[in-house]
Amino acid sequence: MKLLRFEHEGEVRPGILDGDGQIRDLSGVVPDITGTQLSDEGLDRLRQTDPETLPPVAGAPRLLPCVGNIGKLMCIGLNYSDHAEEMGLEFPAHPILFMKANSAIVGPNDDVVLPRGSVQSDWEVELGVVIGKAAKYVSEEDALDHVAGYCIVNDVSERDFQNNRTGQWTKGKSCDTFGPVGPWLVTRDEVADPQNLDLHLDLNGTRRQTGNTSKMIFSIRQIIAHLSEMMTLHPGDVIATGTPPGVGAGIKPEPVFLRPGDVMELEIEGLGRQRQAVRMDD
Repeated sequence: MKLLRFEHEGEVRPGILDGDGQIRDLSGVVPDITGTQLSDEGLDRLRQTDPETLPPVAGAPRLLPCVGNIGKLMCIGLNYSDHAEEMGLEFPAHPILFMKANSAIVGPNDDVVLPRGSVQSDWEVELGVVIGKAAKYVSEEDALDHVAGYCIVNDVSERDFQNNRTGQWTKGKSCDTFGPVGPWLVTRDEVADPQNLDLHLDLNGTRRQTGNTSKMIFSIRQIIAHLSEMMTLHPGDVIATGTPPGVGAGIKPEPVFLRPGDVMELEIEGLGRQRQAVRMDD
């Protein structure tokens, strides 16, 4: 299934994509797409609903983050071997974890708003893993049993805030609008191998990032098992699993960063597309 959330007359409504790519309104079946609906039992109930029996959604509504009430947005840094190589950095011994503030989360096609003083805002297309069943001390073998599905995350990053302002990476990762999520939550059963997905990002029509999830240093199984040793992963939590090469900070001879008027377009195989226009905060 491809589950989503959209705006209708100022209200949040849940939706599902039918076989022809038409959005169907799920609000008569469930109130929203949140952790409550993402258990195996909850998803099985949704699978019993024939999308063709649901009201079609007219036009092109604004798409919201495909998961509502995200509890934690956890991000794994430096997790692609070819990205680490482009940055001239050693592979980490353990998954690098940072958190992105929930106030950064926006819809997949919403504007990315550069904060005042931004000089080094950057892009990062990433595979998002959505937790569907609580995970605590889980093994790598069982880790994927706790996954509801997958989505696209753009881990927008202000590098000057991230690297040059005393403190944690979170400063450069958590600016408002720096966490587009969606368009769809694609359930686990529809993704044959999450460790073999092509992903890319274009900036103003020029391909900047190209990669495949096979290049992850730590696999999704390893990441879930590792994080669950230190905290419970709850239904509706999202893990952004790292980015492939081609980020602006790694461009030679001079890095390239986001400017007002830029347009980012992201795609992951089978998970849809995002598009964000960039503007400066007022």
